[in-house]
Amino acid sequence: MPTPQMTMSRRQFLAATALTGLASACGSAPATDPAAFRSEVRVPPLLEPTRGKDGTLAFALTMRRGRSELLPGGPVETWGFNGAYLGPTIRAARGDKVRMTVTNRLAEASTVHWHGMRLPARMDGGPHQPIEPGATWSPHWTVDQPATTSWYHPHPHGATARHVYRGLAGMFIVDDGPAELPSRYGVDDIPLILQDKVLDAAPDPLKGTFGILGDHMLVNGTYRGFAHVRTERVRFRVLNGSNARRYHLTFADGRTFHVVGGDAGLLAAPVEVDRVSLSPGERVEVVVAFTGGEQVLLRTVSGSDDIDEGDFDLLRIVAAPRLAGSPPLPGRLTGAPAPIVVPSGARVRRFRLNGHDAINGKEMDMSRIDEVVPAGAVEIWEIENTVYAHNFHIHEVAFQVLDVDGTEPEAWAGGHKDTVYVPPKSTVRLAVRFGEFTDPGTPYMYHCHILRHEDSGMMGQFVIVKPGTEDRVPRTIPVQHHM
Repeated sequence: MPTPQMTMSRRQFLAATALTGLASACGSAPATDPAAFRSEVRVPPLLEPTRGKDGTLAFALTMRRGRSELLPGGPVETWGFNGAYLGPTIRAARGDKVRMTVTNRLAEASTVHWHGMRLPARMDGGPHQPIEPGATWSPHWTVDQPATTSWYHPHPHGATARHVYRGLAGMFIVDDGPAELPSRYGVDDIPLILQDKVLDAAPDPLKGTFGILGDHMLVNGTYRGFAHVRTERVRFRVLNGSNARRYHLTFADGRTFHVVGGDAGLLAAPVEVDRVSLSPGERVEVVVAFTGGEQVLLRTVSGSDDIDEGDFDLLRIVAAPRLAGSPPLPGRLTGAPAPIVVPSGARVRRFRLNGHDAINGKEMDMSRIDEVVPAGAVEIWEIENTVYAHNFHIHEVAFQVLDVDGTEPEAWAGGHKDTVYVPPKSTVRLAVRFGEFTDPGTPYMYHCHILRHEDSGMMGQFVIVKPGTEDRVPRTIPVQHHM
């Protein structure tokens, strides 16, 4: 493989070409001039915790209304955590005790779900843990999972799409990885939250087959933004925070880069690619090499599955004339979780995604328990998609994709995950490992993470119980509050 020094002139030429005439559409017009990317991309601040006498890290979040000028045309009403739009990044290490103080200053109830976190069901923040206007919720747990990029967002049944679209989302980083990976937040370890928007200030998130599919792209809430890089290698933690859009991410000059992690942990070794794909809720960690003085566009290219149509430029990356050195990527990544091994005779559960509002022929019912799983189980889940594009997210668990219609996933997508794209009229098989937190009366969710579908009823519930008690668990639960 050529070194960065060997490919410097080619990269700079290709990047300049892309920026001066061959850039794809960004928003409603081609971005033919680097000046079109004139706003420095926002980097969400790190949320500083307070430390209790017992060592617990206390993080405070407040859901509130605000006004933001996200797109041309003036400010609009937005929602955010601790600010007008999006939320700060939470960062903790494996072994930390954490307590979240979440206060709702909105005019309606909401929830906060810790997407990708392994924690008790009562702390999960699904639709059964609503936070009323003016109220405060204080979940707590011990972080006990490998290094990962997770995130937090609302999960009120029937209103998730609207609450997320208005801006309630933020990253939650768990540290437990190798020192060789870039890790200086905002310097060589940069979050990228991808969202698509429409110019209409109040689009209907439950209209149409997929809900909102915008044609104006935001990165960390910034439209047509640029990011300065000052090191030879940069780690980007990329989150698809859109309601429905699927992204196929690549660089305008065709450069390769390395995937080092996915939804639920690092890969065993870096994987070289020139493109990665993310459906709503999925995350990927990539390390990209740069040379001094170059510029390049990060873009998404069109696919063929309705939710990925259109070529859009997302972000201009500008390298400083002189870059600080970065250690080489290690050949193996310490801290990567062990492969999930399916035992002989493992239970197989089958789920059929029907239209946009049902799983196995049933719409979501908050009082119904659909599945009962013994703690610590490893199972095979088969997800059959009968129609158009869907994806599938399971709370609490980590899984690995066994195959998509009999074909193994690409190496970069073969690590631990919690959300997976399910192509139209296909079947995805997952090796799913469940945690040890038992609670027969409080469920976790599984659902399509296209938020219009989730809100319309494409969601089910499962509880984790002590092994051997599965047949004694009630299949209905009382619902204290129904959004």
